[in-house]
Amino acid sequence: MIQGGRAQVRTVLYMAMMSAMQCNPVFKATYARLLAAGKPKKVAIIACVRKMVVTLNSMLRDGAMWDENTAKN
Repeated sequence: MIQGGRAQVRTVLYMAMMSAMQCNPVFKATYARLLAAGKPKKVAIIACVRKMVVTLNSMLRDGAMWDENTAKN
């Protein structure tokens, strides 16, 4: 269960990931890999949200643009 923190931010991140899993090949592959490993769907979505936040933070830190090849790591 996800609890605590800012509910509005959680909702925005969740909805952003729902869209990204359909359109972005990196997140789509990550989600599919987690489901294949037997993870529940909501757990897989939240794991992808965390991956997105970490990727976005590193992009901001480095001043980099989105690069599918480096995001796969």
